[in-house]
Amino acid sequence: MLFNEECHFPGYLANEKVGVAACLGATWIGGGVAGTIELLAKSLRSGGIILIGEPYWLRLPPTEDAVRGCGADSISDFLILPELLASFGDLGYDVVEMVLADQEGWDRYEAAKWLTMRRWLEANPDDDFAKDVRAKLTSEPKRYAAYTREYLGWGVFALMAR
Repeated sequence: MLFNEECHFPGYLANEKVGVAACLGATWIGGGVAGTIELLAKSLRSGGIILIGEPYWLRLPPTEDAVRGCGADSISDFLILPELLASFGDLGYDVVEMVLADQEGWDRYEAAKWLTMRRWLEANPDDDFAKDVRAKLTSEPKRYAAYTREYLGWGVFALMAR
């Protein structure tokens, strides 16, 4: 994300137009994909590229429990990949590149979080959050294998305005 020194809190506009503006995994900042693209476009010079990192459904979860197991509030929180790609076009952007997490990369990303939690617990056994971190470390591998691994993908999409 970009920051504006004139704001009292971190802003999201560059002081000068840039060739690449990115938001990887935080499209909530603009109220979703469309709002984030609109926000990033304000900092982008003509012919520049927007990078958006966004989850998508590999396949639609069969139950609300599966949806919640993927960290979503509703099945409408994400699109399936063809719909996500089409949505960029609907916003006036061409997809000019994409890098999708493969299963091994996704597994390694998730497992690295578990190792981080474990090491944090060892270093902070008496911290007020230790009980919560322990509960999360205990539940996350099973939740990931049961839900996220089966239903959720993630990619970075390079977009250029039409």
